[in-house]
Amino acid sequence: MKSRIAVQGWHGSFHDIAARNYFKADVEIVPCDSFPKLFERIENDEADFIVMAIENSVAGSILPNYALIRDSNVAVTGEIFLRIQQNLLALPGQKIEDLKEVHSHPMAIAQSRKFFDQYPDIKLIESVDTASSAKMIQDGQLKGIGAIAGKLAATTYDLEIIAESIETNHTNYTRFLVLNKKDKSNYMTIEPNKATICFTLPHKPGSLSHILSVLAFYDLDLTKIQSLPILGKEWQYLFYVDIKMTDYERYQQALNAVQPLADSFEILGEYRIGEKII
Repeated sequence: MKSRIAVQGWHGSFHDIAARNYFKADVEIVPCDSFPKLFERIENDEADFIVMAIENSVAGSILPNYALIRDSNVAVTGEIFLRIQQNLLALPGQKIEDLKEVHSHPMAIAQSRKFFDQYPDIKLIESVDTASSAKMIQDGQLKGIGAIAGKLAATTYDLEIIAESIETNHTNYTRFLVLNKKDKSNYMTIEPNKATICFTLPHKPGSLSHILSVLAFYDLDLTKIQSLPILGKEWQYLFYVDIKMTDYERYQQALNAVQPLADSFEILGEYRIGEKII
């Protein structure tokens, strides 16, 4: 039976590409039009896993997604890094000189705007998703209309790539997390070497530096620290920390040492360091 993977966007989206590269198997993609919808799907047993973007090397963190993870009954069980290559797609036979409009997600447009500076007559129009823009062109057989999307969208919707890799920054990567229900028996990763934790701290000087000093003492590599304000508590924050580990026992000792220093503490997931897909 195929695993059902909930992704944000339509078939052929970058979430779709990330899911297929992570699972390396024939999976059933469950498209969702928003990030909260992903969690509804898995909560209602309409999906087995979620693949969700959490940060981009150019645009930074997708902050609302941290809260979605913490407030739901899921655990982080994996990650994957995908290079975001934007392409200009259109119906077969169309040339860039034929295009009057190009549709795509606002982020894809922003990443490719410099390319379109040389085509001032083309109007850039925002849509909800890169792949759905490609689907719209195929469904309506729309001439004179282009879409910015990935190569999978081109093959999925039988469109031609009329300009390849039009993004301004060619080292643009998005990190995707793989999530599963906490009560699933297979959600724990074998031999994890990375973890994501979340904690709050007493509102007093030095509380954060104290915890970071303890983690450093145990030789843990902190690859990311993200803070989010706590609603209703002025100038107090939730801290999300990604940790790389080489010794799982020493990592556990470190967590045992820091938990008494925090007001609240939660392990959001333990998993293997993700593959980088170029």
